[in-house]
Amino acid sequence: MVKAKRISNTLAIAALVILLAVTTVHSKTFSISKEDLQDKIKGGWAGQVIGCTYGGPTEFRYKSIIIPDSVQIKWYDGYIKDTYKRSPGLYDDVYMDLTFVDVFEKKGMDAPAEDFANAFANAEYLLWHANQQARYNILQGIKPPASGHWTNNPCADDIDYQIEADYAGLMTPGMVNSSAKISDKIGHIMNYGDGWYGGVYVGTMYSLAFVSDDIEYVVTEALKVIPEETGYYKCMSDVIKWCGENPNDWKKTWHEVQKKWGVDIGCPHGVFNSFNIDAKINSAWILMGLLYGGGDFGKTIEISTRCGDDSDCNPASAGGILATMIGYKNIPAYWKQGLTEVEDLDFKYTTISLNDAYKLSYKHALEMIKRNGGKIGDDKVTIKLQKPKPVKTEVAFEGHWPVKKRKFNQTLTDTFSFEFEGIGFTITGAAKKKGPEDHTLLVDVIIDGKLSETTKLPTNYHDRKFTPFWKYQLENGKHKVDLKVKNPTDKAFVKLNEIIVYGPK
Repeated sequence: MVKAKRISNTLAIAALVILLAVTTVHSKTFSISKEDLQDKIKGGWAGQVIGCTYGGPTEFRYKSIIIPDSVQIKWYDGYIKDTYKRSPGLYDDVYMDLTFVDVFEKKGMDAPAEDFANAFANAEYLLWHANQQARYNILQGIKPPASGHWTNNPCADDIDYQIEADYAGLMTPGMVNSSAKISDKIGHIMNYGDGWYGGVYVGTMYSLAFVSDDIEYVVTEALKVIPEETGYYKCMSDVIKWCGENPNDWKKTWHEVQKKWGVDIGCPHGVFNSFNIDAKINSAWILMGLLYGGGDFGKTIEISTRCGDDSDCNPASAGGILATMIGYKNIPAYWKQGLTEVEDLDFKYTTISLNDAYKLSYKHALEMIKRNGGKIGDDKVTIKLQKPKPVKTEVAFEGHWPVKKRKFNQTLTDTFSFEFEGIGFTITGAAKKKGPEDHTLLVDVIIDGKLSETTKLPTNYHDRKFTPFWKYQLENGKHKVDLKVKNPTDKAFVKLNEIIVYGPK
């Protein structure tokens, strides 16, 4: 395998490399042995698990800052198994993937979005942000894609589908538009706009990693599936440009990215806060690991980790993409130490192990190759390659800008009123129980004297509404909101934490 070109190459050489890669990938077909195809799929899953394990202890402990070099991140033989046992919930980005893999296996390749939505909404595992709001929506009868739309999901731009999209690329080697089509169906269950684009882009990079061993080419070619007018595209383009301008200083590029793209306007927990779970910024940290890692697996996941924020999911994606490119057998032994000990262990909340995932994704990849005009031989497969086509343009929170944030720190047991000036608001908080028994509170949301909705707020953590109250697209001006509990009880209440007010500019 040709070694991936390092970002420090001269511009002339880099241009030649990309030209050659385009010639290869934009030929009509690509042939690969079945053994190598299996090895790359194994690499994708294994690289994801290794990256997730490595970055796990740092997840959101370094918010909008670089993890200092003085902070030692451990790795030793047996560490993966220890983490499997000690922190099984760490692998949410893996068992979420496997939920969708399992639906494909049980319901077929043409299973509708509703099957995938029901599977993850009713799964035992706990969720947060866009995933949890989508789960709540689905349980309340709001089906995809409405379940992920920003007017129904204040976390629509969050990272959720981005960390779950690996499966889409692993089952569509070289078939980038097929990967994006899968992500259109499943990614809109929980995300919209930039949050959806993050998953589309990650899945496409996986897809291209099967047929090109040039990292710069993979990240630039994959970006062609994202509409150029979107903020997500512009952010990724900036990252690629700044990496080229600062080939030996990833921290300088980090600061450029943070300065221009480090402000979150959507997620109620990230607005006016150093906490940033926005898909764009975390995609940037994936790209920086890939580009500055230069094909070195350890360097790739370390840089993606040290960029901070969602620093287990980002190295998981970067590690998975690179390991798909180089294959399982070429992941350095240092990083695979202890991996065989867990490959037969089912991920928590599933009946699927890594070895199962290897086999299922290989099976699904063969099916997708056949469906898309490829051929399956005795020892090799021939893939009919696809030229990237941009997916549809969509923008979450369009025309909405956070202008004010204030603390409530109120307990809603009966009624609560407040006023604000703007075009929308979100309120963070949650329904809480006072004893062992769960309750579902019913709350009328009355805006300017008119009933806007009656919302259900379960105290059950699995079923909770992640953001209890919000309303967008109001007429700009002063508004009064009254919250009235319809079924008050001394056994439950709603904690109201903070309000974010949105204006038109």
